[in-house]
Amino acid sequence: MPPSEYSLRLQKGIVGGFAPPTPDAIHTITKASGNPSLIVASAIRPEGTRNLQDAAPKSLSAGDHDVLIDELHKILKELPTEQPPGSEDIYGLNTSIAWGSDDLEWRNGGPAGCGGGQSFVQPTQEQKEKFKRAVEIIQGLTSK
Repeated sequence: MPPSEYSLRLQKGIVGGFAPPTPDAIHTITKASGNPSLIVASAIRPEGTRNLQDAAPKSLSAGDHDVLIDELHKILKELPTEQPPGSEDIYGLNTSIAWGSDDLEWRNGGPAGCGGGQSFVQPTQEQKEKFKRAVEIIQGLTSK
């Protein structure tokens, strides 16, 4: 079973150069305790534009997606994050996930602006595949 209350955020576009990164998409999924629904919000930057455009929020039945959320939660519990935070996109997907619940606070990132460097924590190939699966789960839920 996934936690009764959680919030997660997926951001596509986390690696900056001289300037901070320009996100291509930001998706959030929120589940409040006692609420039978997942609230899904997305903002997507159309190609060739500078700004994200909000899509209308939607609601999904939490019970219908418990198996996927539980899988995601278990994956994130096992994955490392870059150290120091924001040093490197260690998963190489230009994507970050932030998860918050009573039992887990997890977030990966990448260099923003002039920052960066190399993380002294590097994932295994298996961990990279698990992160890719986590991204697929979130993208699947936000596209419903």
